[in-house]
Amino acid sequence: MVKLHTPRRRFYTPYEVSLHSHPDDCWVSFLGGVYDITQVIKGNEGSLTEPIIHSAGEDISHWFDPETKDVKRHIDPISNLECAYTPMGRFVHVPPNEPTNDWNTNVTRPWWTDQSYRVGALTSKLRRVRIKNVLTSQEETLEVPQEETIVEIRERYLMHNWHAKSYTWKAIRRVQGKWRFDELDMNLTLDENGVPDEVPEFEDLNVPTDYYVPVIHVYWNDDLTVA
Repeated sequence: MVKLHTPRRRFYTPYEVSLHSHPDDCWVSFLGGVYDITQVIKGNEGSLTEPIIHSAGEDISHWFDPETKDVKRHIDPISNLECAYTPMGRFVHVPPNEPTNDWNTNVTRPWWTDQSYRVGALTSKLRRVRIKNVLTSQEETLEVPQEETIVEIRERYLMHNWHAKSYTWKAIRRVQGKWRFDELDMNLTLDENGVPDEVPEFEDLNVPTDYYVPVIHVYWNDDLTVA
């Protein structure tokens, strides 16, 4: 399998993580981070990789204790000893419950504590936004991390319009309690630009969340920055 290329980002969506769901291209998310653990699988072929492969492309936060950042632990009902809690099956770098001669005691840093595998963070919330090209009247709806700035959202929009950097981005936004149609600050998020996420209000009123999706209007600058 050819490894899928996903642009490096600060934040990823669950969908982006799910695209990497193969032993030769394995991403997982846990405790707010996104990790490419393909090399963990390649370097530890065998049954201990099976739980990881089975969960490739998914969030595995439930494997870990959010306070210790380590694998969850419990009291084994047979031995009455504390050990790793792995109902999905013991996986790479988790020691066995009982002494064994084939356990590699040289593992000093389990893969889930090794930040070299981290590729970014998992968004805490998704936002939908419509981007309308005023010049062509074409419109795209994107699902973006709420933590991303307009510059980062523009990077996602490039796949739909590779001249996107030559556009001015404007939207209706709330400024000091009043609604205005203004140019956006490219270094701020949608929320910071006064373009709020109104999904919670729609949910409280039992209104479909796609009833209103914020629109960003992009205006061609005709500045010849892209030949």
